[in-house]
Amino acid sequence: MNQIPTFVEAPRCESLEDLDADVAIIGIPYKSPYEVSVPLDAMAGTLSAPEALRKQSVVYTHSLRHYDFDFDGDLFAGRDVRIADCGDLVLEPGSVEKQLQAITQAIRTILLRGAVPIVLGGDHGTPIPILRAYENHGPICVVQIDAHLDFRDERQGYKDGFSSQMRRAAEMAWVQAMMQIGLRGVGSGRQEEYEEARKHGSVMVRAQELHQLGVEQVLQRLPEADGYYITIDSDGLDPSIAPGVYYPSPGGVDYFEMTDLVKGIAKRGAIAGIDFCEVVPDLDVRNLTSIFAARLILNFIGAMAHSGQIG
Repeated sequence: MNQIPTFVEAPRCESLEDLDADVAIIGIPYKSPYEVSVPLDAMAGTLSAPEALRKQSVVYTHSLRHYDFDFDGDLFAGRDVRIADCGDLVLEPGSVEKQLQAITQAIRTILLRGAVPIVLGGDHGTPIPILRAYENHGPICVVQIDAHLDFRDERQGYKDGFSSQMRRAAEMAWVQAMMQIGLRGVGSGRQEEYEEARKHGSVMVRAQELHQLGVEQVLQRLPEADGYYITIDSDGLDPSIAPGVYYPSPGGVDYFEMTDLVKGIAKRGAIAGIDFCEVVPDLDVRNLTSIFAARLILNFIGAMAHSGQIG
């Protein structure tokens, strides 16, 4: 059986304890324990996303050092950027609490090894255990790209799932600020969740505002912080570039807006980590979501390189 390629065919890291890289790609196929009443349980469908993103990333492997129009030069600014692919975290079936602990420990190890974690999810409950690993690496500002507010205190009696990650983030002492970009339509947030998000000081930016005002003006509202953790739900992107999602919603963040947002954030402070969640390969169209997700991840690495954070 052919081995699944690494992300852009980067060197494999077989043990996190031996990690030596600027950027650590790690797959975390986590699923919140919710019942979802749809023909395809799309949250379970996200479990194959890390493999899909790696396979499609190979498209870019042999042109990484070519002239890149999106960066007006070398994607990595001529720097020797060390990317390691740490494979997928093996999560023990059945015990959600042990799964959460394993995720936190893996990210904690990556941070201790001095690498920036880039996580391939999994559903959007994944950031909760990830952010717990930053307890001694803060304070940070969490920037969420998402169509939905995700500020539920609980869903079906469960507090650590994909409807609650920003609520849990707000409760972490080392998360000093939050910004939520791409909000639109009717989602999981009821009036009480909206009020709670406002009370916690979240800077909320509707997708329509982003399109009308532009990235530069939106970035003027970015809270000041030493470090920024960026969490991306694929449905925050417009369906034209991310059709393979659970809740496609028109009017989302486009390719250049997403790229310029991260470039702008990288100029303001260090990128502490990134996750890219809720790609559903079985719902994708011509692998577009996985192809563009892989390209955006490369752009994020490029933004860190051009701002002198890595390489």
